Amino acid sequence: MDESPTVATMTEHDRHIAEIIAGERSRLRNFIRKRVPNEADAEDLLQDVFYEVVEAYRLMEPVQRWSAWMFKVARNRIIDFFRTKRFETSGSDPVAVSDEGEELLLEDVLPSQDAGPVEVYARTVLLREFEEALDELPREQRDVFIAHELEGTSFKEIAARTGVGVNTLLSRKRYAVLHLRRRLRAIYDEFVKTGE
Repeated sequence: MDESPTVATMTEHDRHIAEIIAGERSRLRNFIRKRVPNEADAEDLLQDVFYEVVEAYRLMEPVQRWSAWMFKVARNRIIDFFRTKRFETSGSDPVAVSDEGEELLLEDVLPSQDAGPVEVYARTVLLREFEEALDELPREQRDVFIAHELEGTSFKEIAARTGVGVNTLLSRKRYAVLHLRRRLRAIYDEFVKTGE
């Protein structure tokens, strides 16, 4: 006999949590999957969001609109995911150029995580800008940039996985870098101005 809980045996409390999660599962999964290319990582982030729902509900936190709240939690988890991910810098293309003409990598542009609260806030803002700039890219450019720069996958491996030629992948990444460079340069300049 199957002893797994059914909707009939759940408490009203548990039933409401299950309904909240079931109502947004598909949309949340798609939202996360568009931003996180690795399916296992996306699923982990989805489960983190559901864990937060259960915790908030059980702690009786006042949430008026669960759907909006869950998407906000998902966005924050995605930002945290990219923040903690190690950026591959060997062979990386620069994302900005300093006033002195020095090419800057993404880690050079971001304030240190070990700095004070102002720098941590600035880093969070820059990572959000980075995420938004990634979202603006055509999917092909975004996918190759994420695979090569964030996941450290070689162009040869990406070509084997996707069936797209290395030269095409190089071109797509170049366009992605040019776009990101423009976007991050604007926010970088803004921080430099406010920091003076």
